[in-house]
Amino acid sequence: MELRHLRYFVALAECLNFTRAAERVHVTQSTLSHQIKQLEDEVGRALFERIGKRVVMTEPGEVFLEYASKALREVDQGLGALKQDAAALAGEVRIGATHTFNLELIPECVALFLARHPTARVIVAELSADDIGMKLNEGALDLGIAYRPSAPSDLWFEPLYNEEMVLAVSKDHPLSSRKRLRMVELHKQRLVLLPPVFATRTLLDECFRGCGAEPVIVAEMNTIAPMLGLAARTDVGAIVALSAIPTNSDLRIIPLESPTPVRTPGIVWRREVKQTVQMRSFSSIVRKLALGRSLRNKG
Repeated sequence: MELRHLRYFVALAECLNFTRAAERVHVTQSTLSHQIKQLEDEVGRALFERIGKRVVMTEPGEVFLEYASKALREVDQGLGALKQDAAALAGEVRIGATHTFNLELIPECVALFLARHPTARVIVAELSADDIGMKLNEGALDLGIAYRPSAPSDLWFEPLYNEEMVLAVSKDHPLSSRKRLRMVELHKQRLVLLPPVFATRTLLDECFRGCGAEPVIVAEMNTIAPMLGLAARTDVGAIVALSAIPTNSDLRIIPLESPTPVRTPGIVWRREVKQTVQMRSFSSIVRKLALGRSLRNKG
């Protein structure tokens, strides 16, 4: 069944005259008759009946008309929305993002969103994952971009991809020439990590306990940039998400294994909230760019 079959069917149902219905949908009368016959063959029921020179709807036709009309209205509304000028999308979207995603992903998403919708407005707040969840529940944010919550939550989490965490060290670090590194080899190594209040730190601590490693945590910092800055200037290593390391960085990146610490970034929102056009548009951009970043990281 194709969309034209529904349009021809509704036109004939409204006109109950093949000539007028054919004129309305801009086809010949024979074409209209043939298309209606195709539709009736597909549904397996007669939708119209000829009584003398008159055309009347059958009972199955009356039932089908309600659904066909509704389907066409939905399609036409969707086509109308697609034809609207992108600049007509106004209003604002409020985003909460953790520091890692504010480094590159969120600026890219906002730039693309505003290029598509110049009259829209974006508000971005850099927050911890816990604060993002709290403000979403309060209605102060529309969307959150963060890692998967470690504890059960009433919020909906849409995973984007899985991302391995890596060790970042300076080019002069003793481990800088390594291609891969087992977590146990970080035993007694000097590291800078996020504080224990972060879910990422909890994940890393579990990995260390699992392999029996006890690194020397010489510093704790609650943002990634100073951690990488310290690693670049000293013999201290930093374990961070791969996407948090700038592409032009001089740091050496060493994948970790046995076990490999993995985080899952995603989009967070309240389950019961109906998504606005702005939210759907921004989410679509996040999905596309996040997928691209994931593929580049794997490459």
